[in-house]
Parts: sequence; C-alpha cells; structure tokens
Amino acid sequence: MYFRTLEPRLRTLTATFPAVVLTGPRQSGKTTLARSTFPDFLYFSLEDLQNRQEAIEDPRGFLRRGEGKKGLILDEVQRAPDLFSYIQGFLDEERLGPLVLTGSQHFLLSERISQSLAGRVAILELLPLSIAELAGRPALLPEQLADPQCLLDTKPLMSLEELLFRGLFPRIHDRGLDAASWLDGYLRTYIERDVRLLTNIGNLEAFSRFVALCAGRSGQLLNSSALATEAGVSQPTARSWISVLQASYVVLLLKPHHENFNKRLVKTPKLFFLDSGLLCHVLGLRRAEDVSLHPLRGAIFETFVVGELYKSFLHNGQTAQIYFWRDAAGHEVDALLDFGTRSVPVEVKAGQTLAGDVARGLDYYLGLAGGGHGVLVYAGEESYVRRNHLVRSWWHCG
Repeated sequence: MYFRTLEPRLRTLTATFPAVVLTGPRQSGKTTLARSTFPDFLYFSLEDLQNRQEAIEDPRGFLRRGEGKKGLILDEVQRAPDLFSYIQGFLDEERLGPLVLTGSQHFLLSERISQSLAGRVAILELLPLSIAELAGRPALLPEQLADPQCLLDTKPLMSLEELLFRGLFPRIHDRGLDAASWLDGYLRTYIERDVRLLTNIGNLEAFSRFVALCAGRSGQLLNSSALATEAGVSQPTARSWISVLQASYVVLLLKPHHENFNKRLVKTPKLFFLDSGLLCHVLGLRRAEDVSLHPLRGAIFETFVVGELYKSFLHNGQTAQIYFWRDAAGHEVDALLDFGTRSVPVEVKAGQTLAGDVARGLDYYLGLAGGGHGVLVYAGEESYVRRNHLVRSWWHCG
C-alpha cells in the first residue's frame, strides 16, 4: 500500500469539520485512504446492494447505526443521493461525526453538497498515484517545483515509456497487474455503468467514439464544434459529454491564464486526459514499447506532466491554480502555476536532450513578466539548473 500525500490533510480536516468529502476517479484509492487513515471508524459501502437499499428506504435508521461510534465512513455515497438531506439533520444535532463521505462522481456530489451540506463539509480530491507516491518519497509542494533547493537526484524505478503506458492507478502497480487488461475493464465499467449515473446517454457506442476522439486531442485546444462533427452529434451534446468526462475525472480542461501584458490571448481551454495510461489505452497502444514510436508521444508526455502538476495541488489539499498561457501570435508556455503574487511558467519537452533554444517560450513569457525563472520538465533522468531555469527530470516533477 502506498502512502498518500493527502493523508495528513484528511486527518486535519476530519478533526475540524463535521464531515469531509473525499472525491476523485474510481479506483484512485479513496476507500483505501479513508479506511487506513481511520481504521476505528464504522464503514459502509453503498455499492453493496443491501446497504444501499437500507440507505434509500430507511435513511434515518441507516444513519442511526453510526451514532456513538468514533466516526463513520460512507463509501460511494452518490449511490443514495437523498441521504444527504438526512445527513444534514444528524450533523446539526451532533448525532454523527466525524463523517467521511467518498464518491467518484464529482458533479453529483457537488450538487448534493450545495443543497444540503454547505458550510458543514470540507472537500478533498484524490487522483491516482503521483510520481512521489509511487517512488515512496515526500511529494513536492507546488511552490517547491521552482525552488533550486528542491532538486532531486533519485533514479527512476521504471522506464518513462513503461510509466506512460501503465499510468498511475494504484491497483496496477500495487498488484503488478497487466495494465492493458485492467484499463480495458476500467473503461468498459466506466462507460457501461458510471456514465449512466451522470446523464441519460442512450448511444454508448457514440459516446465511446467521442472518448476516442478526445484522446486524439489530449494536449490540444478544445474545439467542441469539430468534436461534435466528427462524433456525429450536436454541439450541445458534445459539450454535455465533455462535462461528463470532467465530472468523472477522465479529462480536465486547463484554462488559459488571464495575464495578457496588453496582448490578445487565446481564450479556449486545453483538453487533457488525467491519466496517461488510460490515454494510451484509448489511443489503442497495447505495449509500452509502442509509446516511443507513437505520433502523439509528445502529447502523451505533456498529459502526464500536467497530471503531475495537478496532483501537486490537489494532493496537498490545495485548489489547483494551474493554467496555460498563449497569445494570438503563438507564443506560449505549456503550464503556468499561479501563486497569487507570482506565477511560475512550466515548459514540457518530450526529448531526452535539450536544444539550445528549448527555453525560448519561458524566456519570452518572463521577459513580459519582468523577470524570474521557469521550470523545464523533460524526458531525461537528470535534474539541474540551466541558465535561469530549473530543468527537472520527468521522475522529479511531482
């Protein structure tokens, strides 16, 4: 079992709030984290049919089972959405607590929380493993990514191609499972069951084709119109399906940063898959060796790095202040970490060697911003300072 960076924050918030919601994609380790952090809490999974029926038919009686206990964990709580209204009453009367709610459908949970538990609950998001968690080392805080004092010298446990292909879902690594087979089952379960919970999608074949089209665009500006045309659906349907993929943590939309330096900016978000392994599977890759030969290898690598940056915020219990920057003339940086008083530009390069002009995007942005230094994440194994920038190995980017 892997130590999760989010565990200390989960402990702190559970001691502070009446309830904590732990959300994230299915199979990201939410249940394992909740149960290992609070082994003395009473645990119920609402995936279990008997528990779910009781929670739906007799919600008060179901919740009374948690009275007088050290705490209560309700797993996949979105399976009984009306339960939230009753949880509110129990928390207000201090008959329950602390309470940990887990779920893998963020939109469903957010809707119920805003209706019933606003002001009573803290929300944490757990994604699949980060590089640091897989390596068994302390994770960098987001602001440490650009700190020269936080350069690392550890060597990778596996090749980059193997990691990109396998992705970072915990079960694949913890149990040494065949990634292609596990991801195939994951995708089938997601499309055939989880998608139906979020929206009434009648044509699952069309939705599967839409997911494949999104995979081919990971790392690109989102063009809903082109996606709709190629998928053979309307633009409103395409936008709705993108929301479904966001809600279930399959994709994220990276927004453009608002800082324009009196220049016209691109206003369209970028589309990214959240796990490189799932991306490779949807793209049809079936061996790790195929990654290095694939025409989208650069996009796969950028997807992986953006995912690691995203985790560095969420797994430290912070809101993910990550963007990209691009002006109308085509100058851009792949990611921009916004810390309020300063921004750190990040460039991603899929090569193992770095050309002399590799940092021109960083230099251009920093010239407009008035100085500072950036971070360059690449496919090599050494981390070092180059001119005014930190060069980080892919193994050290989280």
